[in-house]
Amino acid sequence: MKFPSREVVERVRREYPAGTRVALVRMEDEQAPPAGTEGVVEGVDDTTSLMVRWNNGSRLHVIYGEDEVRKI
Repeated sequence: MKFPSREVVERVRREYPAGTRVALVRMEDEQAPPAGTEGVVEGVDDTTSLMVRWNNGSRLHVIYGEDEVRKI
């Protein structure tokens, strides 16, 4: 796995600060919540994954470059 640069991590942290509401567009994970599930960003880790608290109780991360969310 290639890690994103510090600049990319910081840009994503500015774009998705804690408290940002998102909706899932797609996630390649067997345990993923259904598309359209909403949640709240709790932070962005050093691999640029969004740490999301989904409304259904899940806390799966949104993997940068693999999964997709949209701001709501």
